[in-house]
Amino acid sequence: MQQENKPFRHISVLLEECIRELNIKPNGIYVDGTLGGAGHSGEIVKKLTQNGRLIGIDQDADAIRAAGERLSPFADKVTIVRNNYCNIADIMKEQNISGVDGILLDLGVSSYQLDTVERGFSYREDAPLDMRMDDRSTKTAKDIVNGYSEAELYRIIRDYGEDSFAKNIAKHIVRMRSEKPIETTFELTEAIKAAIPAKIRMNGGHPAKKTFQAIRIELNHELEVLERSLDTMIDLLNDGGRLCIITFHSLEDRIVKVNFKRNENPCTCPPSFPVCICGKKSKGVQLTRKPILPSEEEMEANSRSKSAKLRVFEKRIQ
Repeated sequence: MQQENKPFRHISVLLEECIRELNIKPNGIYVDGTLGGAGHSGEIVKKLTQNGRLIGIDQDADAIRAAGERLSPFADKVTIVRNNYCNIADIMKEQNISGVDGILLDLGVSSYQLDTVERGFSYREDAPLDMRMDDRSTKTAKDIVNGYSEAELYRIIRDYGEDSFAKNIAKHIVRMRSEKPIETTFELTEAIKAAIPAKIRMNGGHPAKKTFQAIRIELNHELEVLERSLDTMIDLLNDGGRLCIITFHSLEDRIVKVNFKRNENPCTCPPSFPVCICGKKSKGVQLTRKPILPSEEEMEANSRSKSAKLRVFEKRIQ
């Protein structure tokens, strides 16, 4: 639902680090694949001359509106597209762009999405179970909670939420929905709380956090989209172009880390072979053997930055 009068509030994580690592050329072409409120893009575009260009992509209607307003002073060098970044190859083709100098992804849920109660992302406010990044999609979190089998719920809560109580949470969800459909965030939270021992609830973080994360990831296909997009993005980079990705949990970070390593060293020959015969060539180098983390000051100022990790890959054409 579009919030006409509500400002799109989002604090950009690792902002200075991203701008530094993108190594922006004033006449280059850059893509922000998760535009959001255009915090990162606003800084990128300031470094571009009239010959430079920024393509901003987001599937969230509210983000598109907010970014359009924020970037309006730079309209002559900015193109905003409502789409999913997994379609970046088609988007670039439509823009007659064959190669770009940098791509940025910030995979976090925006503060705006979490704080806009009716979006249903937050377990701290009561709202309809929604969690859609793109409101053009007809499937919502409510459909997953009420439609998935107990085994399917267990799988996503275990794999995407990494919750040790996944089995019991799935069982309690199925038990509760057998009496009446679970329709709100608080009803789902109630089922989750009932599945977790009181001692754990008192000493740990919010008991619903991991399950909400799991359902959101499943609904929006977040990990699948990331996994199938990385090779395409690296292929789109010009020589010396950089791909910067901010992740917020271990599953995303692992996908990025493994992909960057494979693109740097794709050779599948056994170590005993004196020379490579598989013919697979390196596409570049990981510039971050260890991820870049937020500073103490940033974590103190913005608690949502605490789990952020930035990894960077540079294209090097041989």
